[in-house]
Amino acid sequence: MPTVDLPELEALERSIALGAAHLQVRTVRHVEVPGGGCYPVYAITLGNPSPDVPAVGFFGGVHGLERIGAGVVLAYLHHLAVRLRWDSALHQQLENIRLVFMPIINPGGMALGTRANPRGVDLMRNAPVDALEPVPFLAGGQRYSPRLPWYRGLHAAEMEAENQAVCEVVQAELLSRSFSLAVDCHSGFGVTDRLWFPYAHTRKPIDHLAEIHALQAIFAESLSQYRYVFEPQSLQYLAHGDLWDHLYRQSTAQPERVFLPLTLEMGSWLWIKKNPRQLFSRHGIFNPLIAHRQQRVLRQHQALLEFLTRAAHGHVLWRPAAEHRAAEHALALQRWY
Repeated sequence: MPTVDLPELEALERSIALGAAHLQVRTVRHVEVPGGGCYPVYAITLGNPSPDVPAVGFFGGVHGLERIGAGVVLAYLHHLAVRLRWDSALHQQLENIRLVFMPIINPGGMALGTRANPRGVDLMRNAPVDALEPVPFLAGGQRYSPRLPWYRGLHAAEMEAENQAVCEVVQAELLSRSFSLAVDCHSGFGVTDRLWFPYAHTRKPIDHLAEIHALQAIFAESLSQYRYVFEPQSLQYLAHGDLWDHLYRQSTAQPERVFLPLTLEMGSWLWIKKNPRQLFSRHGIFNPLIAHRQQRVLRQHQALLEFLTRAAHGHVLWRPAAEHRAAEHALALQRWY
């Protein structure tokens, strides 16, 4: 049993108990922390398991310091678990969609209060993908030492156990379908909330740029009061070892299927601007520390996660038809490249 209490893990297990009649839960891995016990990496699914329906994956807690990312995913899972007790419309929706949750991918790093996992590896620099152009020194991924940040792991070594767990779940639950979305929740970049899409290892556009552009358009029309910046991650910086680049490239081996992974990068510098004392706390750099501000952040992003669920459910209505994809692609190139 773990010797360091994780409130997020306790919250996840409460939500699992609350929705037990409707959720499928499995422990994909156990992660050991030296001197600190053993933690489960859970995958929770609900909805129609048929490969004929679309799916959405919600991921958080990749970086142990960015607890607010796990909090956003946990809040949405709890919201659904409560609604499953009384909301017949939700039950009808779940007949035609599959929802997948991995809210705490790096429980060991969360227990230790580190960005990396207990082996010192940054999980977002650990996939077998090398950048095709120069990356920022250290921040783009390095193999010098796990004592330095952004460590990729040893060359040619297997991916870390946490990343293997994510890949197994994504391959089984998302890449097996004709259409799927994913959102991975992080914090710590700038003062604006951003939604990044691949690639991080190259400035080359992804194959499904037209679909991303169409998704951004319906989001802007539907939730105009929310200010997210949609953009390729490469517009900000390049990096080695991005896990979502790796999984997206796997998805393109089956051109008839569409997989659109997004990374929510919450602008934590805004929280520091409002409360400069957070600079003196390692957690304060990445998370809102004042209770009412944390609640506001959790509420704000629930609308995004609900939008992605509905967008996947109705993807046939907004995805560009074959004859319109070239025009949509051209608009996206003009916008982002």
